Amino acid sequence: MKVSILGSGAWGTTLAQVASDAGHEVLIWGRNKSVVDEINSLHRNHQFLGEVDLPKSIRATIEVDEAFAGAEALILALPAQSLRENLVSWKSQYPTAIPSISTLKGIEVSTHLRMSEVLAQVIEMEQEKIGFITGPNLARELVQRQPAGAVGASTNPEVAELIVTIFKTKYFRVYTSDDIVGCELAAALKNVVALAVGIVVGMGLGENTQAMIITRGLNEVTRLGVALGAAPLTFAGLAGMGDLVATCQSSLSRNRSFGETIGQSGDSYSVRQTLGKTVEGVASAGAVVEMAHMVGVEIPIIEAVSEVVSGKISPMKAMATLSEIDTGAEIDLSGPG
Repeated sequence: MKVSILGSGAWGTTLAQVASDAGHEVLIWGRNKSVVDEINSLHRNHQFLGEVDLPKSIRATIEVDEAFAGAEALILALPAQSLRENLVSWKSQYPTAIPSISTLKGIEVSTHLRMSEVLAQVIEMEQEKIGFITGPNLARELVQRQPAGAVGASTNPEVAELIVTIFKTKYFRVYTSDDIVGCELAAALKNVVALAVGIVVGMGLGENTQAMIITRGLNEVTRLGVALGAAPLTFAGLAGMGDLVATCQSSLSRNRSFGETIGQSGDSYSVRQTLGKTVEGVASAGAVVEMAHMVGVEIPIIEAVSEVVSGKISPMKAMATLSEIDTGAEIDLSGPG
């Protein structure tokens, strides 16, 4: 197949390698001409992936028309909060007849929409043409062809199977799901929990605290997801628990690392100014809290993270507040609280 990947960052380039290894003709689109030129000439993306040698068959372009032309599937690998802006600029030429597969793990802050919903709204695509791939997939490990698994989700079984076909290699296994709502919510919400874990690590707290945050965070993610129409079991699989554990425990995770720096300094503003990186959990946290309030679900850990990253409270104050919350049944999916 001819597969075009929209995005030349670490994740887009890594997926390009996986699709190439699966035997497909792969073209990467990116805005950064120096990155595009390096992929074409040196077969590397040093800015995002260091000294990794990419398959020589992968090509790159700065012309989006070229990426659209002849493609049989599009893979979206852009920052979540810039998706709408890009889609609006591409709307008149965007090929709606072919499947579009999102890799974006975020909630649009201004609308609370999932990324597949943004795509359907702006491009006016049928949901049956849209898919989503997610899972515990850290780019730095996957690009080294270390074994990993993912979930290809779509309301259309044919699109879910297409995701398997595009990315099936000896080291990368893709399972299918029809719960795109649950998969997208799990992918976005786990970033906020990873920030929480990073914060407690930065504060010098140990494995007990981290385990509590991960498991109680998963409980919050699951309850909110179910309230928004997701299937509970989605959160127990690769898209839920798998991605959450990898993101919370790895130093390769931007969200975990960002949270750790906040926990060490106690000052989210200076960390954001210094690092200047796209951290989806920071962008999504406030929107997630607003979504939970709309459906009456209590998410104290995620709400504490939102207040810390927005500078309203310190990490120490957040931990003190969480310690004062009354406990109840450990697992209860029956109600909104």
